[in-house]
Formats: sequence, C-alpha cells, structure tokens
Amino acid sequence: MTKIKDLLKKHWGYSAFRPGQKELIDAVLAGQDSLALLPTGGGKSLCYQLPGIYQEGICIVISPLLALMQDQVESLTKKGIKALQLKSGMSYDDINRTLDNCIYGHYKFLYLSPERLQQNLILERIQQMKVSFVAVDEAHCISSWGHDFRPAFRNIIQLRNYLPGISVIALTATATKKVEKDIVEQLALNKPFIFRQSYERPNIQFVVKPYEDKRYYLQWYFKKYKELGIIYVRNRKTSLELAQFLKTQNISAQAFHGGLPSQEKENILTDWQKEKLQIIVATTAFGMGIDKANVRHVIHFHLPESLESYYQEAGRAGRDGLPARAIILYNDSDFTLLKNQFLLPLPSVKEIKQVYKKLNTMFSIAFGEGLNETYNFSFFNFCKKYQLNTQKTYLALNTLERLGILTFAGEYSQKTALQFLINSKQLFTFLERHRRYSFLLENLFRIQGGFFEFKKEVPLERLSEKTGLDKAKIIEQLQELANQELIDLSHKNQDTTLTFLVPREDERSINPFAKYIRAQKENKELKIKAVEDYVLSQDNCLVIQLLHYFDEKKSKACGQCSWCLNQKKTAQTKGNLKEIKTYFCQVLEQTPTNLKELVLNAPFSEADALYTLRLMHEKKIIEKSSHDIIRLKK
Repeated sequence: MTKIKDLLKKHWGYSAFRPGQKELIDAVLAGQDSLALLPTGGGKSLCYQLPGIYQEGICIVISPLLALMQDQVESLTKKGIKALQLKSGMSYDDINRTLDNCIYGHYKFLYLSPERLQQNLILERIQQMKVSFVAVDEAHCISSWGHDFRPAFRNIIQLRNYLPGISVIALTATATKKVEKDIVEQLALNKPFIFRQSYERPNIQFVVKPYEDKRYYLQWYFKKYKELGIIYVRNRKTSLELAQFLKTQNISAQAFHGGLPSQEKENILTDWQKEKLQIIVATTAFGMGIDKANVRHVIHFHLPESLESYYQEAGRAGRDGLPARAIILYNDSDFTLLKNQFLLPLPSVKEIKQVYKKLNTMFSIAFGEGLNETYNFSFFNFCKKYQLNTQKTYLALNTLERLGILTFAGEYSQKTALQFLINSKQLFTFLERHRRYSFLLENLFRIQGGFFEFKKEVPLERLSEKTGLDKAKIIEQLQELANQELIDLSHKNQDTTLTFLVPREDERSINPFAKYIRAQKENKELKIKAVEDYVLSQDNCLVIQLLHYFDEKKSKACGQCSWCLNQKKTAQTKGNLKEIKTYFCQVLEQTPTNLKELVLNAPFSEADALYTLRLMHEKKIIEKSSHDIIRLKK
C-alpha cells in the first residue's frame, strides 16, 4: 500500500483516498471481481487506473463513450503513462499496429468500445496480451433496465473465455438495485466485492423552480452569485443563444457543444478551469471526465431526460464538499418539449431496418459483405437523398451503434480536387476572353502547381485567405469552369465516418434485437415519467425522492431543498401577510422596483410574495407601470 500511495501522490497529487477507493483497489489487487457504485465526482477511474499502473501487464478498459476514452488516454499520456485507444474509423493496418503495441510495447491501458469485442481479430490479439484485469466503465449500459442500455455490453462476457481467471471491475455512477443485480449476472462477476457509496450529497441544495422567463432568472441569478457555474441545455442552438444573451448582460459565458472544433473546446475549458470564464452553457457533451472541484451552481435550463443523467450532471457541483446548488428551471411548455425530443422521434423497428437498408444501398454493399468496412458520407445529404427525417435517422444510427451493427462518428471534412482538361495555352486564351476567372486561377497557381498533370486537392483555406473570397464563392467559380468542361472537378462534404461491424444481412441483422428496441421505448417512457414526478411532486423532500429512486432509504427531510424551504416558508408566513406587506412597503419606499426583481429578492416563497402584491395592488397600496415597475401609490 505504501507503493500505491506513492503512485497516488506522484501521478494524481493526492495524499489520501476518497471513500471506497482504497477498498476497491485492494479488491482489484487481490484478483477479486468488484463492482464500484460511486456517484459522479467519486473518483471511479482511479479505482482501476492506479492498480493498472501498479500491476504488470495491460488493463483492458471497456467504455461506451468515445470522447471520455480519448480524454482519459490523453490524461494518462500527460502523466507519462502509456495508454492507447481503438478509435472508430481506424484502418485494419492502424488497428493491427495498435494491438501490436499492446502486446510488445509495454503499454498499461487499452481503451475500446464493447462493439470491438464482436471482432475476432480483437479477441484473438487480446488473448496474446499479458492482461492484468478488465475494467468495465459505465457498467449500467449492460442492463436493459439501465438508462443507457447498450446490448453490445453483453459481449464482454466473452472475455471470460479468452482470458480465463481474469478479474473484472465494473464501475457506474448511477444504478438502481435492479440494474446492480443485472450487472453482476451479465458480467458473471464471481462473489464480487461491492462498494455502494450513498447517493446523498448533503452539501448540494436541490432546487426545482417554476419560472416563465427563465432567461431573466439566469441573468438575475448570476449577477447575484458570481461563482463558477454550468447551465445545461438540450441543443446547440440554445447553448449559443443563451451564452450570447448572458454576455449582453455582462456575465462571462461561453457555449460548449459537440460541434465545436477541438481547439476551441480546449480553449473554453482552459479559460473556465482557470476561472477567466464564469459560466459554461453546455449540452451534455460537457462534463464527462472534467473534475473541477469548486463549481457552485449547476442549472438545468431544460428538463433532463432521466433522473440518472440529472444526478450525474447535478453532481458536478460542489465536489470540494462546500455548499453548492443544483437547480431545475421549468415552465409548462418544457414537458411537451421533453416528450417531443425524447419520445416522439424514437424510431420503430421498421424505420431502423429502412435506414440500415438505405445505408447498404448507398455504399453498394452486397449481401454478406461490408464487415469492418469504413465509409465517409454526408449525413444530411443521405437524409435528403432518401427523404428521411433527420432526427429519426440520427436516432436510428444511434440505435444501430448500440446494437453493435455499426459505429459512426462526426468527422467533418471538405475536399475539393481538380485537374485541367485543357493545356496551359488554351487556358491563357480562355482567360483573355473571361477575365473574371483570372484573379482566382492566378492565385491558385501561385500557391500550388501540377493541376495540368494530375488531379490534385485545392487548398481552399489558403486560397480563401489569399484572395479574400469565401470558400462557397471559390467553389461556385470552379463549378462554372467544370460546367464549361475546362476542368474535372470533384467536391465532397463529409460529416460522418461510418464503420460496419457485421456483414450485410438486412432484416436478419435487426430482427434479433427487435424486443430490445421496443423495450427501450417503454423504458424511456418510464424515465421521463420519473422526471415529471420529481419536478411536479408536492408530496416530499427532493432528496428523499432522488434517493428512493436509487433504492436508498431516507425518511428524514434534508431541510434545504426547495420543497423543504417552501414548507418552512408556508408555515412561517401562513396568516402573516402583514409581515410580507411591511417588507414590500419598506423596499418600495427606497426605490420603485421591477416586479420580477422584487419577487426574486424577497425572503418569502414566490407564491406568498405574488399573493401579497396582488392584494396590495387591489387595495391601491401599490401601482404598476407598463414596464412592470412597482411603486407605492401616492
């Protein structure tokens, strides 16, 4: 354990373990199967990374999250620890080279998705490695009762045959008792050591707040509380618009979503971690693997899709143990939005089969062919060509990935190439008569030559900088030259890389999973119902509700969530309207105040404050201007 603590200090800078880490590390080092149920911020990755460094051989890490795998490989590499990842879209040679490095290169970690375990090449090469143990991250994905079921996780048990006697550690942040039982059975964990840390986070105040003008509330809130925060939204457009709105209110904010270039993401994250930036307005692309201890506020601008995802995202607040808040803002329209986004677009078995067939048709894949073949294509062009609904098609691709039939990853690229079909003398004659093309082509030849001899890629970025023309205008002019048969032009937009993991069998590829697809829709309905119940419930403490959802019993109310505070305020102010009226009179004697600000700053429940103000207005004690400014009536 002394050596383990030395490694902890050397690579992570910690001198002590968090609850459960030492016990789990002991179990891994003893070769015992184990299950870690640690909430977000509990330090799950350390439980396998530290023994992985300590033990001889390589640790196989199976995770469904490509971005998180990449983050962890980069983090380990920066620590001087040798780690590799099998990425989507890798060629056969690249996969082969990576696996060779794992066998002969003294690497400590190999990260891969569960779908990779369907490939015999991978399993056979893993068998040749000196494997120390296997770590299964996000283990709840193995359960059909989990919030993120991924059938390919059930392939993991195959490793038991290829690596007899190897131990397994499964890790998850959120699992009900039903899911926990499923994990143990599906991974065939043998008398596992199970560490379940309480889901209770007493330093986090959980708040559910109905508010019609949520933007106004946010600008008021972050002007009042100037600490670090994360605002979670459900789409890229809202992240950009909301960040821009906060900037106009002189609040330091940036949007963060999966479509941003890697360098821009890194810059935003660095500024936020160095606290040059107060607020990240993020889609769920933000958070995985990010350990910022002093986040004081996590606000959900849109309703979460499940209590599991909400608990994980809310758990990014207050990791230093100091007081923090997790707030859900909602209005009546949010419930319709939630169902429209997560239930209505869910594709049926028939629609998933249709998308799969169209993909095979598009790439001319013959029946029984296509195994491990990778293609680049434009998702939007695909939907347009076959007249497919983009949202349903995206979710169909997502389902096909979860079923282990293919993998896809956003990988935008734009490639334009040309070759002249006339010689230089003929081109010179043409330009004499059509001077409008001279500026573009002269600059092209200054940057790069060889277009008369070969078909070459056009350096669009440099050409745009050199000419001051945007790329669309350059391509438009080149297309005009192609239409006149002066050049052979090809232009491709690609936003997705897709790899087929099984040979084409059309319906026979999908049919075995039909019951899972239907069950997932039912499961999603239950998850959304649980969110609605949590947000709208008037019957119990929010913490008690959350803990009960995760099968953890708690009978004593937390005393600080919005439900508990409303109970206290109601008890204090019931029949005491005189006190509230006196408060408002004292405030308004100082200065007329905006209605929203007056209510938000009042030390009473919103309902009591509004009720009292309404009575004061009826009795002509106060008056309201057209701009919602409240003043005492003279």
